[in-house]
Amino acid sequence: MKRTGISGMKFATNMRGRFGALSAVAVLLVIPMYGDHDAAAKNLTEAAPATAANARVGAIFKGDLDGGHYCTASVVHSSGHDLIVTAAHCLPADESEGGKAVFVPAYRDGSAPYGSWPVESVYADDSWNEDGDQDSDVAFAVLGPGTDGGKKVEDAVGAAQLFAGRATGQTVTITGYAGDAEAPQVCTNTSVAYGDTQQRVDCPDFPGGTSGSPWVVEGGAVAGVIGGYEFGGDDPDVSYSIVFGQHTKSLYKLAEAAGDPKPAAASSTAVSPQPAAASESLTPDQTRTQSQSQSQSQTPTRATNRPITCACILP
Repeated sequence: MKRTGISGMKFATNMRGRFGALSAVAVLLVIPMYGDHDAAAKNLTEAAPATAANARVGAIFKGDLDGGHYCTASVVHSSGHDLIVTAAHCLPADESEGGKAVFVPAYRDGSAPYGSWPVESVYADDSWNEDGDQDSDVAFAVLGPGTDGGKKVEDAVGAAQLFAGRATGQTVTITGYAGDAEAPQVCTNTSVAYGDTQQRVDCPDFPGGTSGSPWVVEGGAVAGVIGGYEFGGDDPDVSYSIVFGQHTKSLYKLAEAAGDPKPAAASSTAVSPQPAAASESLTPDQTRTQSQSQSQSQTPTRATNRPITCACILP
């Protein structure tokens, strides 16, 4: 297996992913601009330029910058301006919460140009927490105040929102940090279906460390993260993601409700599918419709300590 780095990891069992008390909110999240990459340069991995859009993608470190980076995450919009999305296998709650892991957006060459933010709490589906279900390999994390004057991460670098639906046949751009690299890399290609609940894309040289890298569709929304099947895949030239569906949206709402300040009640939230980013211009192509929602089990199952492999590197 080429995507190695985690072995014998203990799965979190704090039940933060339970959705029994949540109403199923049928909301299509709007799409701001996000990412800078030439879509014509397909299936080519190259250095990601240091742009404002790419600053929303960052590396996850163990404790601080001296701990080494081992996964990738990206900032997503929330009412608390303090939320990131990554692969669930990147942030086991008992090893990541309370500042045990930190997010460093736009990390390059040992520098944190915007500062760093501690992971305060992690939200993943029960089917991941209790059984490592590969169809549930996504997590949201609420971040504490940043090192640069206590700013919220979204106020410092901006944010994308989520596209909850299959990205099959669409052009996606993936930006992430290889474990042995000190700057992010980027690749654009067309995603394809992989079964009913997964999607895949061919992009060369996305090895350990790239787990959690955002899949960005045209218009700027995050439609996936490297993870899912074989925790991102056992071939660095092929990457996987779960399909973001109703469970991902419900998980997002749960994590957002934990941020500061509290949002309005999720059951009464109505988000227009029309683009409405605060500070960025959009194109008409950025409105997309929701595809069939992902089907996942909500039944608690036995926790496991089985070994896994993934596109991340455990420090």
